[in-house]
Amino acid sequence: MKDYITAFHRRRKLVLLTSLGLLMASLLLAFFWPPTYKSTATILIEEQEIPSDLVRSTITSYADQRIETIKQQVMSRTTLWKVVEQFNLYQDLRKNTPAEEIVKRFIKDIEVEVISADVVDKRTQHATKATIAFTVSYQNRTPELAQKVANELTSLFLGENLKSRERQAQEATSFLQQEAENLARHIKEIDERIASFKHRAKGALPELMPLNQQLLNQAERESMDVDQQIRSLEERKTYLEGELATVKPNTPILSVTGERILDSTERLRALRAEYAGATANLSPEHPDIVKMKQEIEALEKEAGETSDADEASKRLTEARTALAADSERLGPEHPDVLQARRKIARLEQEVSRLGSVPRKVVNQRPENPAYINLQAQLNSVTSSLEALRNTRTDIKRRLQGYATRLERGPEIEPEYLVLMRDRDTSGQKYQEIRSRLLEAKVSEGLEVQRKGERFSLIDPPSLPEKPYKPNRFAIVLLGFLLAVGGGIGVGAAAEALDHSIRTPEQLVALTQQFPLAVIPFMPNEEDLSHVKLRRRVVQTAGVGMVATAIVLVHVFVTPLDVLWFSALRRFGVE
Repeated sequence: MKDYITAFHRRRKLVLLTSLGLLMASLLLAFFWPPTYKSTATILIEEQEIPSDLVRSTITSYADQRIETIKQQVMSRTTLWKVVEQFNLYQDLRKNTPAEEIVKRFIKDIEVEVISADVVDKRTQHATKATIAFTVSYQNRTPELAQKVANELTSLFLGENLKSRERQAQEATSFLQQEAENLARHIKEIDERIASFKHRAKGALPELMPLNQQLLNQAERESMDVDQQIRSLEERKTYLEGELATVKPNTPILSVTGERILDSTERLRALRAEYAGATANLSPEHPDIVKMKQEIEALEKEAGETSDADEASKRLTEARTALAADSERLGPEHPDVLQARRKIARLEQEVSRLGSVPRKVVNQRPENPAYINLQAQLNSVTSSLEALRNTRTDIKRRLQGYATRLERGPEIEPEYLVLMRDRDTSGQKYQEIRSRLLEAKVSEGLEVQRKGERFSLIDPPSLPEKPYKPNRFAIVLLGFLLAVGGGIGVGAAAEALDHSIRTPEQLVALTQQFPLAVIPFMPNEEDLSHVKLRRRVVQTAGVGMVATAIVLVHVFVTPLDVLWFSALRRFGVE
């Protein structure tokens, strides 16, 4: 220790000058470093007012992610340059510095820090870190300007958060709306394809196979019943035709007295025969002939018949036969023979007249009730048989159609199943998208009405009263420590570089010889005066340093009067 004290005493000028130089440099730095003020706003992240179980928000990102996203949006070059121009920031730098460098400097002066807390996650029930708030700060050499810019930045963060959430909610709604419309068009196309497929399938769909099989079985039963009915009616028809063949349609009808009742046709024929005989003896103008002629015309109208040439020819043949018989028996000049000749001449005229008139075929109506009854039954059976045959044809056509459907079913089933699966999947997806779309619309209303998670300004930027930096006390303290350390270090370095022999030990180490005697330093009067002068200088420097320390404490730590009264209160003296 004695050697160290001696070395310090020997190098005291260098140590003191170095320490004083470093201390003065730190003092100058602490005094002349311009102050920088910082204004800070605290923004709280509030949860949505309506429980998420009732209304689910479409914004699923975490708070720190949204803060970082908004930070990048707010700190874009365009936005920050508008703020620089608005508040006329960095006037000196803007004269010679590019805009990019000014924006970078602006970004360095902005601080965004998140505030986290230990919370319990509602989904996992585990403790986790959650962002509950964040701060936005800006530092500038002017406190008023620092507050104004911090206010502007806070407004940008709050406004960008609202716009960002509304935009995300609207984009989610728009996306789901577009997806729903696309799915609706796709479902419409599938429905059209299914309708076209069903039209082409003509009832051969796989889902209709049980129905087609049931209809086929029913048609087969109907066909069997119709065949049985047709066989029964054919047998009935055969029987009726046999019965009808044994009955004459025109069997005479007798009256209650047993006499035959002639119909209009028979009376007409009888009257014509009588008329032919009467015309042989009487002239055409005879009243009986005129009367017969009128009756014949009336009966022709009633029966719907005209004179028949065949019937007249038949009567002519009968009259000629009778004339030949009477001529052989009575002779040619007998009155009956002459009358027969006149009758034949009259019939020949009538036959020649009727031969030139077109013959009208007149259907003779049957008169036998039994024949009429059988004929009616036969007609009914024939009509029913014809209807059953048509029904059987229709049933066979249906059977063929059902069989064709059943045969085509397995062939078209794969394509139909693909269409139906696509339709079902698209329908389920459409319902899901529609459900999400309704939720997105409710979430959009939540964001528009400011009911969702939001940023709330709980501590607006205030006017800073004290500078944020520099920390002058810390600079002075570090300067003092650096001055002490620097002085000692310089002295130690100078002593280490000096190879002079100053102690007996150094001489022994060098010569390996012990000295005979050691003569101490003998100061004279001049040396004593120098020592006194140095003591005065040191005392003066010490007083100056104490005074400087007091001034520094008064300026940068706390005023001396405040410190004095605080000390008095501490010791109970007031």
